[in-house]
Amino acid sequence: MKKVIVSLLCVLALASCQTQQSLYSWYDSEHAAYVYTKRTTDETLAKAMAQYEKVINKQVGLRKTVPPGVNAEYGFLLYKAGKREEGLALLEAEKKAYPESEIFISRIINQLKKQ
Repeated sequence: MKKVIVSLLCVLALASCQTQQSLYSWYDSEHAAYVYTKRTTDETLAKAMAQYEKVINKQVGLRKTVPPGVNAEYGFLLYKAGKREEGLALLEAEKKAYPESEIFISRIINQLKKQ
């Protein structure tokens, strides 16, 4: 009986070591955004945009949806890069995907439209 209990505890302990899949696939977008923020060049902008596109188009995370804030960040970069309609569309997509961000994102959109 003692061996059965010890074996059961060992199995439970090993089962708790299982890794869980992430909710979202971030790829390297955080690092690319950080580098772009620190060194704002055309090259770092292109790398950041490529990473955001990858995050948006190739989601393999558990939720299979774009992580919070990614549409907004990428939309803002697109807007600043001169692709205004695409940028505004992504900002609207952020509001749709995450309704709790509507007040904040609406303010950003209104500020951008005033420029």
